[in-house]
Amino acid sequence: MGLASRRDFLKTSALSVFSMAIPEPVLGLFSGREKIKLGLISDLHADIIHDGELRLQAFLMEMQKEKTNALIQMGDFAIPKSENSQLILRFNSANPISFHVLGNHDMDEGFTKEEVAKAYGMPALYYAVDLVSIKMIVLDGNDPDSVNKRGGYDSYIGPSQQAWLLQELEMADKPVLIVSHQPIAGIYTIDNALEIQEILSRFASKILLAINGHAHVDQHVLLGGVNYLHINSASYYWVGEKLAHESLSAEIHQTNPSLKFTCPYLDPLFALLTIDPKLGKISVQGRKSKWIGPSPLELGYSILNEAEQQRFVNPKISNRKID
Repeated sequence: MGLASRRDFLKTSALSVFSMAIPEPVLGLFSGREKIKLGLISDLHADIIHDGELRLQAFLMEMQKEKTNALIQMGDFAIPKSENSQLILRFNSANPISFHVLGNHDMDEGFTKEEVAKAYGMPALYYAVDLVSIKMIVLDGNDPDSVNKRGGYDSYIGPSQQAWLLQELEMADKPVLIVSHQPIAGIYTIDNALEIQEILSRFASKILLAINGHAHVDQHVLLGGVNYLHINSASYYWVGEKLAHESLSAEIHQTNPSLKFTCPYLDPLFALLTIDPKLGKISVQGRKSKWIGPSPLELGYSILNEAEQQRFVNPKISNRKID
């Protein structure tokens, strides 16, 4: 990548904004009216995308300008091998308060969940923290022993974690932000999505928003009084071996062999989540980009139908407003 294109890449790409009114029962739980700003990045996939360091740098630079309260990476970030130690350190040191969520690919190459959590500096595999005037609950969607496992990676929130989640929600006296890697609603949900949706709906009067990564889509779902928002990948959409193609130079594909199974985004996608109890509003300021090479639809991708792809599979976090 030349100097000029590197400068262009690090510029802020086109903005788009999701916004919603905070429901009155949730608004009543705020102890103060201070605005909270959180930087969100998901599915960087530093071990697949060819320019992961630049994408992370663009995110960190923008969030520094925004003076965020905290940063959250929402999984599938970087396998914690020695080659990625500086990347992980760069994220952790960019803000005094930085959080990680376990993604399914973070355990690739034989790493255990515990090893990943330790390398990232996580307090636990799943955890709850007080953050300014809200409570953030971070879930681990990689539990084993799902009776409905569809093959491949674990995608499940098991009984022990459910019991903990119930206890945390019952005790919560602040508005709650739910954060997970795997979706609880919408596209590519966990195996026991209905079970977890039912738990969250019981406490909808406490929940601000549930956000997730994993699916690499741009989707919002309202179920049982809870708003679920997918945060798109920073890097690409995965199309798999049957649709392998080279959208970049031969040299890049030679050094990044899995890249041919993806449709990369030209610019990095990330978001700024702002919770403003004074205005009674939540907003997510996202980014729009373009495909490098053909889109999944143009390649004949068929796991999602054409209508779903046109609506949800795009290199963007789109405009939405919920009253």
